Amino acid sequence: MPSIVLATLNARYAHASLGLRCLRANMGGLRDDTVIREFVIRTPPEQIVADLLALKPTVIGLGIYIWNVTQTTRVVELLKAAAPHISVILGGPEVSHEIDGQPICRRADYIVTGWGDATFPRLVRPLLAGPRPLTKVHAGDQPPLAELAMPYAEYTAADLRHRHVYVEASRGCPFKCEFCLSALDRTAWPFPREAFLRELDRLWQRGARRFKFVDRTFNLRTETSVAILDFFLQRLQREPHDPPFLHFELIPDHLPEALRAPLMRFPDGSLQLEIGIQTFNPAVQALISRRQDNAAAATNLRWLREHTAAHLHVDLIAGLPGEGLESLAEGFDRLVGLGPHEIQLGILKRLRGTPIVRHSERCVMRYSDETPYEVLSTGQIDAATMQRIKRFARYWDLIANSGRFPRALPRLLGDAPFSRFMAFADSLYASTRRTHGLAVEELYAQVRAGLMRHGTSEADASMLLALDYRDSGARGRLPFAIPALGRRLVVDGKSAALERQRRHLGV
Repeated sequence: MPSIVLATLNARYAHASLGLRCLRANMGGLRDDTVIREFVIRTPPEQIVADLLALKPTVIGLGIYIWNVTQTTRVVELLKAAAPHISVILGGPEVSHEIDGQPICRRADYIVTGWGDATFPRLVRPLLAGPRPLTKVHAGDQPPLAELAMPYAEYTAADLRHRHVYVEASRGCPFKCEFCLSALDRTAWPFPREAFLRELDRLWQRGARRFKFVDRTFNLRTETSVAILDFFLQRLQREPHDPPFLHFELIPDHLPEALRAPLMRFPDGSLQLEIGIQTFNPAVQALISRRQDNAAAATNLRWLREHTAAHLHVDLIAGLPGEGLESLAEGFDRLVGLGPHEIQLGILKRLRGTPIVRHSERCVMRYSDETPYEVLSTGQIDAATMQRIKRFARYWDLIANSGRFPRALPRLLGDAPFSRFMAFADSLYASTRRTHGLAVEELYAQVRAGLMRHGTSEADASMLLALDYRDSGARGRLPFAIPALGRRLVVDGKSAALERQRRHLGV
């Protein structure tokens, strides 16, 4: 039986924990006595505890995040009640700040704040051999990245076949956007490039094809970004029928020619680029310490859409200090005009430790006390309007981001995307009183009604939606009469893209 168990609750099975693998890789002589156990947040806490206790560990380390803190609090309660002799150590961003007020922190034995690669194994050794440390909270050391063992050998063959492989070419972020935990970083630290590329090659040789880079600023250092893209392009050239799926997070206003050239060479379905615009309002950007050249960002987005086969996922944030509904709508409409495949309209969250709290009083910011700590109202957006925006965001994800409505959506949005979709969202909620549990066929019927309210004839609306439904690959039955349609043209060939992205890209 292992002495040390590293565990966490992931949002879903496909999300393998990079953090746990970093810890095990750096356990030194204790690595073989350490095992990783991952669960999903839907798993009952009682089952999780039973599985952990069956391993008879001496130490259990738990990764705590905004999405799992509520469920993991119950896990810790049950663990300490059933086996008080087991030392429970917490780590992760959710327990790295504001520790005193958190029930989960009161129940645990020890807490590691910040980086745990070096600090966690140093804490565990006396727990196994004695004497036990007297200090409960241990601030994580940040050794040079070259001194850390890379975690990629910790991915199993099953991980590589069925899950995303999370990798990091760098840690940290040089920018100070106040809504983000990375605002607390001093800079971005790169891993040694050649050593990292060797690890990528080992993963590739083992069969890994889905890589999600967790770097906050993948394109910060152009030379490194180009080297990584070239690494994958070389393998694509050798194995064109076995393409990878690569996810990168880009700074929107930094796209030099040296980076554009390799991006243009990737085939459909291989690249997903996550690009944080957050807001186009210069006054709000200044207020939250966000540096962004809006004109350059817009130019780069347009270029990526027109000259690459990348799937573009772009973020906006609603509820930022100083931004009202009109400004949000203007930014949203501007972004729609740039044509990204997905727009994620997120609601501002007050992440523990972030400097966004300095605006709470002056900007009348009210946040939920429950995870995910979303803003409830601001001085510019009242609570009722914020709820409307949340429903807008949910329905936008179900309809626009799903890729199921390529013909009907432009007609629904017209020349005023935000206002027209907000009216549609209000009507959809009024008729269903639900934001979840909506069947696909029900959404098609609702979009049809929305089109008809804006002057599209019943026959045209039915035709548009019938074609969209056919091409989405759905297999159900629409609740309205549709014309006879031919079969969708299916193009042979392998794509690593996910289903929703394939619909956007037509692959």
